Amino acid sequence: MAELSKEIIEKVFEIVEQARISGKIRKGVNEATKAIEKAEAKLVVVAKDVDPKEITMHLPLLAKEKGIPFAEIPKREELGAAAGIDVPTTAVVIIEAGEGKDNLKAIIGELK
Repeated sequence: MAELSKEIIEKVFEIVEQARISGKIRKGVNEATKAIEKAEAKLVVVAKDVDPKEITMHLPLLAKEKGIPFAEIPKREELGAAAGIDVPTTAVVIIEAGEGKDNLKAIIGELK
């Protein structure tokens, strides 16, 4: 998977925050997996620093199979903060972008 630029990573965090405030997100690997399988997810965001890697290995493949855009960010702590929780999280999916709808479209274009 190609390394994302800092600019794109910042945009991904911004979209997660906007969706958390005005839309709908799901947090954690199990919730992400369910949302992808049901094709509810609009964007899948996974942290790179997950140990063991097997926890999230299936998510990029599942997202690709369902045609859902995927982004990998460096740290679980940052992803948890963007999702509005005080603990690190390994995965977040955006279900409804809310006010971040236009930003989501733009970032999906950049991820392809």
